[in-house]
Amino acid sequence: MKKGKIVAMLLAGGQGTRLKELTRNIAKPAVPFGGKYRIIDFALSNAANSGIEDIGVLTQYKPFILNSHIGIGTAWDYDRNVGGLRILQPFMSEKGGRWYRGTANAIYENMNFIDELDPEYVLVLSGDHIYKMNYNDLLDAHKQKDADVTIAVLTVPWEETSRFGIINVDDDKKIVEFEEKPKKAKSNLASMGIYMFNWPVLREYLIKDNEDKTSDNDFGKNVLPLMLRENKKMYTWEFKGYWKDVGTVKSYWEANMDLLNPDNTLNLYDRDWRIYTRTRNLPPQYIHKSSKVVNSMINEGCYIEGTVEKSVLFGDVVVEKGAVVKNSVVLSNSVIKKDAKVYNAVVMEDVVVESGKEIGMDNGSRIYMVTNDKVVVE
Repeated sequence: MKKGKIVAMLLAGGQGTRLKELTRNIAKPAVPFGGKYRIIDFALSNAANSGIEDIGVLTQYKPFILNSHIGIGTAWDYDRNVGGLRILQPFMSEKGGRWYRGTANAIYENMNFIDELDPEYVLVLSGDHIYKMNYNDLLDAHKQKDADVTIAVLTVPWEETSRFGIINVDDDKKIVEFEEKPKKAKSNLASMGIYMFNWPVLREYLIKDNEDKTSDNDFGKNVLPLMLRENKKMYTWEFKGYWKDVGTVKSYWEANMDLLNPDNTLNLYDRDWRIYTRTRNLPPQYIHKSSKVVNSMINEGCYIEGTVEKSVLFGDVVVEKGAVVKNSVVLSNSVIKKDAKVYNAVVMEDVVVESGKEIGMDNGSRIYMVTNDKVVVE
């Protein structure tokens, strides 16, 4: 065992069905976000900025675009001769081929990969959240408590506790109980799905979980509760920054709109903690003198002649003369034609909003998902 070494295992196989058209053809971690990124860029950048040298990315659902985006990890400086980034997909074994059965099974099936790297710690991450975190802070807390596992948690509003796995702790932050999406929670500390394990302990419990034929092979449902029942040293570490699970179209729209709030703590312009991504090498944006652009993020390749207010535009978006885009997210290669109006919308890639068409309502509360075939009200 290499003392102090960390291997990160990034779970990136999520289907994200509640995101509807956004995940029809791609995995949730590959969903575009923030004008130029994909959701997975945040966890990958956090790992790179935290100095983690070895990371396995476990993909599964419709992985082509995600795998192409990640490549060999060049954008995150993971294209190394020794260590670096490896994409780990379900594979054929002597028992046949199948998808990973759950989060814990995904790690179990790749134990050989971890054993070869021989770490002291394994950091398990989710690839479908928007946040910036220094994982060394989590590791320091783990070491201070001499823990077997430390779970990153955050305080959520009491009215939202039924959406999360809730963790109850004592005065020393030691875990005493798990509540999975409780109707009436005892605390409002929610698991972030980020776990720091001692590798020998995790390895032991992955094997135990795999031998239990009744298990769903899930960390939150099975492995962690089993460790608690067997009195392992389990603690929490509370995260204080911005975090968003973009699990629905509305939360996806909200997270993009958050970027336009000057008080938002998710600072994409922080040079000390950059979010890296694979770039498309587009030409510069063009803002015509007759246009009006207010409080918006306009990416490379965009051509703007109309009005854009409080919106996020991805690369190669065209807003023609007289067109209005307000409170909206417009994905790459879309065209808002002359005198069209788009309010409170998520416009998918390669969509043409025809001249004079009006989508959504100015100052309305509903969100509109726009494709070339239909407009769906969320």
